This record gives sequence, C-alpha cells and structure tokens, in this order.
Amino acid sequence: MPPRLRIASLPHHIPRCQYEHRIARSASSAAPAVTPAASIEQMTHSPAPVSRFPPAQPPSHRNPEYRRSQLLRSYTSLIRTSPLMVMFQHHNLKSMEWAAIRRELANALKKVDDKIAAEGRTAPAIAPYIKIQTIQTSIFEVALRIVEYFKPNDASLASGKAPSATDPRTQTSAELPAVSGSKDDPALTHDLSRTAHNAVKNSKGMHELSPLLVGPIAILSIPTVSPEHMKAALSILTPKEAGFPAPTRKANPDYHDPIVQNGLRKINLLAARVDNQVFDIDQTKWVGSIEGGMDGLRSQLVTALQSMSSSVATTLEGAGKSVYFTLESRRSVLEEEQKGPEGDKSESS
Repeated sequence: MPPRLRIASLPHHIPRCQYEHRIARSASSAAPAVTPAASIEQMTHSPAPVSRFPPAQPPSHRNPEYRRSQLLRSYTSLIRTSPLMVMFQHHNLKSMEWAAIRRELANALKKVDDKIAAEGRTAPAIAPYIKIQTIQTSIFEVALRIVEYFKPNDASLASGKAPSATDPRTQTSAELPAVSGSKDDPALTHDLSRTAHNAVKNSKGMHELSPLLVGPIAILSIPTVSPEHMKAALSILTPKEAGFPAPTRKANPDYHDPIVQNGLRKINLLAARVDNQVFDIDQTKWVGSIEGGMDGLRSQLVTALQSMSSSVATTLEGAGKSVYFTLESRRSVLEEEQKGPEGDKSESS
C-alpha cells in the first residue's frame, strides 16, 4: 500500500500573475530611492516663511474674533463715514419703546426727503441711512481716539518706518518705535494693529467727547451734514431741549401714543459732532435752525459776501468821489485867482 501524503505539506498553488506582482514589488522596495536634485533657484534663495495668519486677516494686536474687536472696527467706520452725529443719553428704554421711536423717526426723516424732492433739489435721499443705535462707551472712546489722533504717514510707510501719531496734549508728531515681528510690523496700520494701539494708548480721556461718554449713550448718525434731517430728528427725539416743535396730534397721532411718549421721556440731548467739531446744545440748535439746509446756508453766505463786496465798493467809490470833488473845487478856485486881475481891468474899462 502506497504511503499517504499529508495535504498541509503540499505547497499552495500561486497564480503566475500574483507571483510576478510580488517579485516586482519586492524589487522596487529593495531598489534605493532617488531624490531629484534641487534647482539653482532653490539653492540660491531661502524658502519663504510660513505665515501664521490667513491672507484675508493681517496680524492684529486685538484678536479679531472677539466681539469687542468687531465693535471697534464698526465704530471707527461709523465715525469716519458720519460727518454729523448727535449724542443722546437714554435711561432704561424697553425694546418696544425703541421700536416705536425708530418708527416715528424713520417717518419724519422720510418726509424731509419727500419735501426736498418736491422742491426740485438734487440732494439724494439719505433717510434710509440715518440710524440711531446704542454704543459701548469704552470701545467708542477708543475708536474716537484712533480716528482723531492716529495719522499714519504714507511717506514713512513707503520707507518702512513706523507711522507717526499726533499727541493730543502737545499736538506734535512722534514716531513710533519700529519693532521687528509679525504683529509689530510698522507697515500694519489698520484699526486693530499694534501700531494704532501704541499711538493712542497714552491719550486716554483726552478727547473732547470723553467726559460725555458716561452711562448709557445712543448715537444718531447722519451720513452727510443735513440741518433739515437733523431738525426733523430733534423734533422727534428731544423737541423741548432742542426748541423745535413736535408733531401735533392731528398731523401725527401715532407720535402721541403712550409707548412713544414714555420712551421719549427717557432720552436727553447731550452734544453733537459736526465735521470733526464738538458742538454743545446751543450750537446744535443753531445747526438745526439753518433754513434750507446746506443750500440755504450757501445762499446766505453768497448773499453776505455780495453785500460785503457792494459795501466795500460803495465805500471806495465814495472816497474817490470826495477826492474828485475836492480837487475840482480847488482847481476852480485856482482858476479864478489866476483870472482875478484881468477880470477887474475888463470890468473897469
């Protein structure tokens, strides 16, 4: 009887394709890896540093993801784009009262735009862009200092030096120290940069509006200097303090609703900022009392200049006429004196 063969001892059958694939893979792994040679440019130039900040967000002294940073950027933009701002102090207004006040304010401002369009003036409608909002006083004060006192110099930025900042106490320009580094780069002059922070950190409380930024404050921002819109807003918000008549109950019954009146009792007029100049309450009343808006103010200025020029011309002309009459009278006297003896002889003959 022939011997029995164990099945486990028999070699497994491997297909030819798999066998060739294994051999090729082992040969490729055994072969040494060949690294391509570096180019001449890579050998002569140092590699670019890896940036830790995305290209859309430059390095900042303040973290741009924080809400305070976003408020600072929005406040600086608001100050730069609003040449006319009116400050109010409010006391515990409810959301329904704010909504009612904003509704009446929007209606009054829209009437001003309709009046300007009816008169045929080419002024654009700005009522949709006039907003009243509450602010965080501490952040708004920093935004005021950045806009007023931080003046980066283009020449210094082109040369790589630190931009200059104006000291509000001495009104002199001082250069900031240039520090190497990503956040300390003097070429970065945005509102959240370390350069802007260093420029205004020593001027805390120096702005003219700083003493007023205490407690709950609201800002009425107008994108252009328009006394007519300012008068309409003050006649809605603070008619007694501004001295402008409020809408009558017959003309606007919604204005006299209890919710609107309760909210208006909690608002007080503080000051205004017109073309980078701080105006008190009396000066704010004067700006709102300009008839015809800026066009009326320009016409008044032209009339004043014309009257001044005519009075100067009349004065100069009167002086010339008086000199002329004096010289003519003197000439006639001299002529009579010269003809005096000859005239007597003719009379005696």
